[in-house]
Amino acid sequence: MSGEEDLSSDDSMTQLRDPQPVDVSQVGRQAPALEACARRLEQHPDYRVLRRLPTCFTTQAKPAGGVASALLVDTETTGLNPEVDELIELGLVRFEFDTATGLALRVVQSYDGLEQPAGGIPPGATRIHGITEAMVSGQRIDDARVNALLRGVSLVIAHNATFDRQFVEKRLPQFRSVPWSCSLKEIPWAEEGFGSAKLDYLLGCIGFFHEAHRAEADCMALLHILQYPLPVSGVVGMQHLLRAQQTPGVKIWARNSPFDNKDQLKTLGYRWDAAERCWVLETTRMDLEEDLSRLKQSGYNGKAARVELETRDALTRYSNRPGERSQRLI
Repeated sequence: MSGEEDLSSDDSMTQLRDPQPVDVSQVGRQAPALEACARRLEQHPDYRVLRRLPTCFTTQAKPAGGVASALLVDTETTGLNPEVDELIELGLVRFEFDTATGLALRVVQSYDGLEQPAGGIPPGATRIHGITEAMVSGQRIDDARVNALLRGVSLVIAHNATFDRQFVEKRLPQFRSVPWSCSLKEIPWAEEGFGSAKLDYLLGCIGFFHEAHRAEADCMALLHILQYPLPVSGVVGMQHLLRAQQTPGVKIWARNSPFDNKDQLKTLGYRWDAAERCWVLETTRMDLEEDLSRLKQSGYNGKAARVELETRDALTRYSNRPGERSQRLI
């Protein structure tokens, strides 16, 4: 299983009727007659054409700045709770990118490994990702191969890193020493006009479909999505991730806020933390003061209140390891 969140229930794709995807020169080369039909059909406003995602990534981009390596990560698991559930598939795609533009230059290597869990695979999990007991029998993730792919990368990227990072670090602690980024939370999909941040929805918006809920395939899908020029800002999604690395994340713990203010807190993006028994918001150092001002008005009716803050950089963000905590009077 893997975790993703919707930004809203609106599944309209009308904002991207005529997608201009990244350079994927393999599309249509094997069936030029069918591709000609597809191109003719998509000229009609009543139709949208989705193409199968290419198995390779090609681009004509040339580096305008430095070149660095990043690692895309996706997992499939026996359930949603990293405390008790287990990692059964790990997909990795290592690629080089231009640090100035965020454009991917080439895929260096990829890996997909299965692992037999100690506790078996629940039928409900198999229905989601299609991985059976027979497929993982006797299988184990290749630690040496993973270490080789991880070595020297400047960033690990997952689509919902809160989910993937905890499962990966539980099985492979070496991932704790590398900065992580979350393409689900660090790219403003709603502000860019998308009705959802689910991976398959985003892929459809840029004109492709793929074999969803298999780890390596989801990594390749994310790579293409991160290279798509976003319709409002005009930059590729990867640029948002690089910018987010420069700003520490901050959690705001809104303790003892009046119960009647729960709807206002939900509107501001707070979620209920059952373990801490309070409302919590994940924001950035850049937006902190504005968020605290809104919290005072909507969460505490304009009255002074003491809140708790937790600052987390890219080495601890999205993990189950705590950051630096402090208190603040607002």
